Amino acid sequence: MTNADAFDFTGRTVLVTGAAHGFGRAIAVAFAARGARVRICDLLSDEIEQTRALCQLAGAACDAAVVDVTDRDAAFAFAQGAPIDVLINNAGGVLGQVGQPLEYVTPAQWQAIFDVNVGAAFTFAQAVAPGMKERRTGRIVNISSGAGLGISLTGIQAYASAKAAQIGLTRQLAHELGPFGITVNNIAPGFVRSNPNSERQWQAFGAAGQREVLDGIALRRLGSPEDIAHAVLFFASDFAAWVTGQVLAVDGGK
Repeated sequence: MTNADAFDFTGRTVLVTGAAHGFGRAIAVAFAARGARVRICDLLSDEIEQTRALCQLAGAACDAAVVDVTDRDAAFAFAQGAPIDVLINNAGGVLGQVGQPLEYVTPAQWQAIFDVNVGAAFTFAQAVAPGMKERRTGRIVNISSGAGLGISLTGIQAYASAKAAQIGLTRQLAHELGPFGITVNNIAPGFVRSNPNSERQWQAFGAAGQREVLDGIALRRLGSPEDIAHAVLFFASDFAAWVTGQVLAVDGGK
């Protein structure tokens, strides 16, 4: 097997949630450029169509839909529209929330972040697992965060907790699905200016805060969405056939 063969996804169908921009868009386009048929979803209709166009420009067939990943019925309907070889659970984030003292966090705010970051990953895995089991092969890659391994720069308690929970889900599913030839792994990105929320956070740091963030990174630079996409490609590739239940921090070195 050559390097080129390992990263050739021709004939495979890849589902990417949260693909309207940032990590999700970069991941979808990376698979499209390597021959995969791509299925993408998000709540943002205009942006998901832009991602579809980019995937098609890369030469791939691409199905796009507006899907609320916290709606179980909608998620199952989309995920079961075609046999899925690779599932990328990328949908998540802070939902526009900002850090605030513990005593002011409402139950609805707490639950919303858990629903999109953990609940959706569970739902989509549940939707694709039967088909993967039947074919006795499959790849699931969850996109967590450095916040799931430590603390969140946002100060949002639910975000750090939900991303840590997603890592726990990854490890548990790896052991459950491993006997069927299905691998389940996790990417924990560092700070990347990949979407409107992260861009607002970056600007809020100010010059001194930005310098502090960069000084805490071994490579002294922020990453890009493509850096995250490349790590996902590894977990989905044949090179990672004997790798499961793992968390890969893609953060420039901490």
